[in-house]
Amino acid sequence: MPQTFPTRRTPNPGPRAESLSDFSPRFRQAVELIGRRWSGALLRTLLSGDRRFNDLLSVVPGLSDRLLSQRLRELEEARIVVRSVEPGPPVRVSYALSAAGRELEPTLRSLSQWAERWLVVH
Repeated sequence: MPQTFPTRRTPNPGPRAESLSDFSPRFRQAVELIGRRWSGALLRTLLSGDRRFNDLLSVVPGLSDRLLSQRLRELEEARIVVRSVEPGPPVRVSYALSAAGRELEPTLRSLSQWAERWLVVH
């Protein structure tokens, strides 16, 4: 009986490999949105629950009120953050993650773990 050897097959990259190499406009937009200065810190802070504007200012050191307003507006336009207004007096405005924002939690946690393991603070 002749000896047979397993044939060598070219591995199929599958849909996951293809999607990881796909630099679509949506991927680029997501990375640029989350990667903007202070956006990641704001999202990570909002993972613990709703926050008011001044709470966010006090939790994220070095963040100006102008830049906080701008980032919150961008995240709200992207439907990652939801702004809620409670009529007053005084009027109270709070910010929370939307369902889409909450879906970022595993990604943000993984990024945080990666940063703790591999990045050196200067």
